[in-house]
Amino acid sequence: LYPIDGAVRRVGKNETAWNARDATWSMVIAAIDPDPGKAADLTKWAKNYWASIHPHNGEGGYVNFMMEDEGEARVQASYGANYERLSKVKRIYDPLNVFRVNQNIKPAASEMQGRTAA
Repeated sequence: LYPIDGAVRRVGKNETAWNARDATWSMVIAAIDPDPGKAADLTKWAKNYWASIHPHNGEGGYVNFMMEDEGEARVQASYGANYERLSKVKRIYDPLNVFRVNQNIKPAASEMQGRTAA
């Protein structure tokens, strides 16, 4: 468990990408063993542990602590109202979504997309 306090709480929810500044704790589950043969069992353990505590969790999370298969809705919830703004920035700087091997923010659709000539 990591406390969310101090300087983190002195920044407004919309001043940076991460908006869960009213949370009191962040949690990371790490299942590590040097034996690669145990990876499947450890992954199962981590996912079962997560499933047992998820009902007590907020909507989003800290994306750097997320598992790779948590889904787009959870990523969006992690950024809250900031997701739309970040998606527009992504459209400008990474319109082809090259940087997508992560908890991805998809580029916003072009404002001209879907419009027809008059």
